[in-house]
Amino acid sequence: MIRQLIVSYVLLVAGALAAFTVPVAFTLTAQLRGDTEHSVRREVAAMALLLSDDSADSRAALIRMSERYAEETPGTMKVLPAAKAPARATEHWGGGALTATAPAKAADGRVVGAVQIKYPTSDLTSRLWQIWGFRAILAVAVLAVAAGLGAIVARRLTRPLRQLNDMASKFSDGDLTARSPVTGPSETQTLARTLNQGAERLDTLVAAQRIFVADASHQLRTPLTALRLSLDNIADGVDDEFVREDVEQATAEVVRMSRLVNGLLVLARAEAKVTAAEALSLHDVVAERLSVWRPAADERGVTIALGGVADGRPLVLASPGHLDQVLDNVLSNALEVSPDGATITVRVEPRGDEVVLSVLDEGPGMSDAEKSRAFDRFWRGQGLTGRSGSGLGLAVVKQLVTDDGGNVALKDAPKGGLCVAISLRASQRSGG
Repeated sequence: MIRQLIVSYVLLVAGALAAFTVPVAFTLTAQLRGDTEHSVRREVAAMALLLSDDSADSRAALIRMSERYAEETPGTMKVLPAAKAPARATEHWGGGALTATAPAKAADGRVVGAVQIKYPTSDLTSRLWQIWGFRAILAVAVLAVAAGLGAIVARRLTRPLRQLNDMASKFSDGDLTARSPVTGPSETQTLARTLNQGAERLDTLVAAQRIFVADASHQLRTPLTALRLSLDNIADGVDDEFVREDVEQATAEVVRMSRLVNGLLVLARAEAKVTAAEALSLHDVVAERLSVWRPAADERGVTIALGGVADGRPLVLASPGHLDQVLDNVLSNALEVSPDGATITVRVEPRGDEVVLSVLDEGPGMSDAEKSRAFDRFWRGQGLTGRSGSGLGLAVVKQLVTDDGGNVALKDAPKGGLCVAISLRASQRSGG
């Protein structure tokens, strides 16, 4: 917008300069040419008049006048015989000179000769260049000053808009405390007040949601944990096989409900955007989560391998805790579908302005139709172990990654399994 304002201002000034300067320059050019023609025409007429008088005094005066003209001007005079004399006076521009010829007529009307003056136009051209050059330099200087003033004015006019944009950028990064100064024209002041009021309202609503999430976390997890402990105690004290089987089924449902509640709470936090993204070491987060999941993988005979990590430690922009939750959900799904003896490969690959985190398994993979629904809430696939998930794992992954400015894609792994490719924004800071 600043560039457009400057260009518009410069074009306006250029139009004004062209409207006033160019006509004046053309007028001066025409006037200078006219003055030159008039002067040459007058001189050649006077000399022709002296030539027409065939007296000694007139011839002497003509010689003196031609010598004086040669000394005072760059022009030259030549007398033409009657055979080459034109019937009337002529003027001609060309060949780098103005040529004027006037016939000399006797008293009886006979043409007895002619006087011809050739006036070089080099001095006239030099003066014309000075006229146009001066105005061109003046126009460039005025346009430069106009561009500078236009930049100052444009920055002053757009400063409130830039402040509003800064506020919106902070909002998109999760900083709900950002406010815009109420400055500038009345229209931008009104807009700033409206946005600030909306921000206050939004901050209040998000704060209420945070309180709700915290209360729900406590109110739902505590009774579920107590119910599971009670079921475990009942299972330990019951000898009846049928009762034990019912208790185990109830325990499994409680576990599934706990996972469902945890997933919903994570989604609620993610949608509230309660934290702002910051620079985190992706290598450190991956290494820490893999150390947590390797024991569970070892029980299944599944190997978790880390590959594709660059020499440095790439930093990515993510909210604290988001990457941990993302990796936990993706690794949990990969372990669920991996057969015994399989390998889960985790890769970290910097690619320009982003870093790609890939998790590849050797399970049955997904069809195109399943991939299109995998991020839907409560859509559940079937793992190799026969247990189905809560249907929120990949939905949570997509929500968390998208909130941090990244994206998630499902692809076919080279060995027939599934590849979950997570693209994250690279931080401008370099990792050590």
